[in-house]
Amino acid sequence: MIIHVVKNGDTLWGTANRYGVDVSKIIEANELPDPNKLVIGQALVIPGVVRKHTVRPREMLWQIAQFYGTTVQELLEVNQIQNPNLITPGMVLTIPVRKPVIDVNAYVINMGEEGAQDVREVGEYLTYAAPFAYIMQEDGGLTEINDTEVIRAAVESRAIAMMCITNFTAADPGSKLAQTILGSKEIQERLLNNIVKTMKEKGYQGLNIDFENVYPEDREQYNQFLRRAVDRLHKENYFVSTALAPKTSGDQKGLLYEAHDYRAHGRIVDFVILMTYEWGYRFGPPQAISPLNQIKQVLDYAVTVIPREKIFFGFQLYARDWLLPHVEGQEAETFDMQEAVRRAVKHGAVIQYDQTSQAPFFRYVDEEGRTHEVWFEDARSAQAKFDMVKDYRLRGISYWVLGYPFPQNWLLLGENFTIRKRR
Repeated sequence: MIIHVVKNGDTLWGTANRYGVDVSKIIEANELPDPNKLVIGQALVIPGVVRKHTVRPREMLWQIAQFYGTTVQELLEVNQIQNPNLITPGMVLTIPVRKPVIDVNAYVINMGEEGAQDVREVGEYLTYAAPFAYIMQEDGGLTEINDTEVIRAAVESRAIAMMCITNFTAADPGSKLAQTILGSKEIQERLLNNIVKTMKEKGYQGLNIDFENVYPEDREQYNQFLRRAVDRLHKENYFVSTALAPKTSGDQKGLLYEAHDYRAHGRIVDFVILMTYEWGYRFGPPQAISPLNQIKQVLDYAVTVIPREKIFFGFQLYARDWLLPHVEGQEAETFDMQEAVRRAVKHGAVIQYDQTSQAPFFRYVDEEGRTHEVWFEDARSAQAKFDMVKDYRLRGISYWVLGYPFPQNWLLLGENFTIRKRR
């Protein structure tokens, strides 16, 4: 696929003609609500464009294969060439795309049929689907969630259902709860019994542990709990993963970070999900939610202490709209990428692209005369993140969270990677 950035004077029909693609295909790929309304700076995915190479004089097939990162055999098969020595100048060759194989997880916050539909819509791209979440209780119990339909949708999509447990809620950061659980082997034993019981009853195949805001002094007790959890769940043939705050060093300070021991998690559990998002926090000042320059610092540290084949890159699926000037504690509005583009179109905003964070943004003035700043993701920023996953040779990508439409992402994900599916 090609990513086209709209310039002044561009029309959808002119763009389609330029690339030799039907207008309807561009409309469908980008889910454009009104093909007559584009804005400067808008990124469009152009589907159906095949890479071609015109053979030059004295050029050999092995040279072409080397240049495009493919093999002679793949070129022969795709172009139905019987004899590699019989290529001639001017011959047009189709270049095959070699795609790395990765795992893809998506957290699901909508339960019941709504959550099931979220999974079905993108199920072909998922290795794991993770309903979020069972809340741990101070006695080792778990709050119940309506995840049956979501699990069924995951199975129908050949995705693995991954159970999630967490210690925090919107009303409670969960630090004291974590301390209570991590400080008692008896409570941990009851918690693990309840986890295994739920997994067997619901059909989960693995566990994702999301202890957040853990007191620094509970760091080693958290590591010990992970060892107990892995020992117990591996005996039942379940895998164990964890969610980790985005750290850039082993001694990074702060309640979010200190108890998350990257080296220990990398050694103990089967894989980790790096929560590489939320720099653009909804109560903070406007900025990119998942800035690539910041994520790179996290990955640079992570790969020194965690095996690459255990690391998932965290990718957010939502946009945010901040009022300006920003007032401390004022909450930004959160919505999907399609709505971000709709707002740009409605207000005639010019979409800009920040090269440092590799993220699009724009400003607009609403009907009440208030200035807004919107940060979101588009095809360019998604492709930049996929390139980073390839560059760092990571195990996969984890999305937070389904329920926010972003059609460009899923098209590009399938273009860049082969998604590992359950058998």
